[in-house]
Amino acid sequence: MTPTRVMFFCLGNICRSPLGEGLFLALLERRGLSHRFHVASSGTSAYHVGEAPDPGSCEVARRLSGIDLTTQRAQQLTSAHLRSHEHVVAMSRSNIEHARALPHSERAHILLLRDFEPDAALRGLDVPDPWGEGEEAFEQVHAIVSRCCEGLLEFILSQDSAPAT
Repeated sequence: MTPTRVMFFCLGNICRSPLGEGLFLALLERRGLSHRFHVASSGTSAYHVGEAPDPGSCEVARRLSGIDLTTQRAQQLTSAHLRSHEHVVAMSRSNIEHARALPHSERAHILLLRDFEPDAALRGLDVPDPWGEGEEAFEQVHAIVSRCCEGLLEFILSQDSAPAT
């Protein structure tokens, strides 16, 4: 069985999307599903290519979830990612706009992470960028991403089991 490919993306791939990648991988591990997925993250800009995630993301992931993000390295979202990943998950609407400007984006299955909020009143909002905002902002992003990953996984599993049309 070919793994389902999921890519989280934000602006620089050092704060929000590394948390998405790490938290989604941890969720898959807890559910015994990691063998069914390939998970990665990227950014729409090249500002931080090759860099490790922001220390704030690393610290909050370690402290709140026991996850180590330090081995991740930032990469830029490309057209090839849009073609090779079944689900490309944006942290904000502006991230989606940047992705839609890439060639072949019309065929990509681009999702907004907060469309999977358990509370319908919060759906469609952006995951706020915690860069430079301090510990509380990183904790807020961790909480948002964590709860949305649950709904995202359920959505993907329902899509994977749906009959082909």
